[in-house]
Amino acid sequence: MVSNHQGSHKRVAILLEHGVEDAEFQIPYKALKMAGIDVVVLGSRTNEDYKGKQGKVSMKADATTTESSPEEFDAVIIPGGMAPDRMRVNPNTVQFVREAMQQGKLIAAVCHGPQVLIDADVLKGKNATGFRAIRKDMQNAGAHYINEPLVVDGNLITSRQPSDLAIFTTAILSRLGYGGKEAALPNESDTNAEWWKLADAWGGSTKGEIVTAINTALAGERYSREAFQHYAEKTSDVEARRLLQEIVENKQHHIQMLEARLNELGEKPSLPAKAADTLAKLQTSLQGSDDMAMMRRALGDIQTGVVDVYNLMLMLTDPVTVRLLTQIEADLSQYERRFAELYRQRFAGAMTKPAKPSTGAAVTAS
Repeated sequence: MVSNHQGSHKRVAILLEHGVEDAEFQIPYKALKMAGIDVVVLGSRTNEDYKGKQGKVSMKADATTTESSPEEFDAVIIPGGMAPDRMRVNPNTVQFVREAMQQGKLIAAVCHGPQVLIDADVLKGKNATGFRAIRKDMQNAGAHYINEPLVVDGNLITSRQPSDLAIFTTAILSRLGYGGKEAALPNESDTNAEWWKLADAWGGSTKGEIVTAINTALAGERYSREAFQHYAEKTSDVEARRLLQEIVENKQHHIQMLEARLNELGEKPSLPAKAADTLAKLQTSLQGSDDMAMMRRALGDIQTGVVDVYNLMLMLTDPVTVRLLTQIEADLSQYERRFAELYRQRFAGAMTKPAKPSTGAAVTAS
């Protein structure tokens, strides 16, 4: 897939700074190299070994944005992570991007990459996307934010997160003249394509990493389904019981979705995932039935799930699995708000105490 040298006459700049989201640098870099495109890494200085956020990228820049001219390149790629925060305070980098945009060069930014576009004042009136944490920033800069894996507006290509990288990179290659059947690449709008395989070939999540993440989420949902069933049986609060039972049903739906995805990948639930409900039975049987304590545990379990699933989403370059995790996170977040409101109603006069989950975090932020 795109492993020829027809593209040697094309030249692309990829911006790099410390804290770059590794996959957001590696995947476009490797794909362009495989296509035979000349890739030049631009930093703020050439005598520094730039490190990625996950520790996978370790690279010196080929040149800097200070002496480089946009005229030399056909495209400029801005990866995300924490790197754009450094890029945007470098006036030479901002000027380089602004001039490239004005000259009609292809500009591709992913995740937090649009932060550089904000400082370059090039987003006004543009359709664009980016990581959801900078949505408001982009809108304040005049962009029309669209929550889609890929948004193209003229010479501007933007995407949201690591799971979009295969589509993002395919769109870049296509506009540089290296797409379609000849390059063995799917159409960027093909929702049935196995994008995870393409991302894997370019250095993204392996099948094993995807399966591990699914099983981690599955273990969490199986554990909490059993725990919440126990809470529902023990509580004397009718409204709390009704909400807990609703959550149990929702978690059963999540379990079915995750198991179906494993099946699509030709895999089965892991032993820890299978044993999660048994563990929940054991742990919750050792806890008291006081309503306040129970509601604190339940709220803590929901919060644990919200953050675990969010962290898993950011680790993967498989859009199908990430769509499932995004739905699970959205469901858990709305139940967190509803349960917290019920907790406050019931115990408004009591001293506020923190939520107390019955299990530890499974996935921590990098």
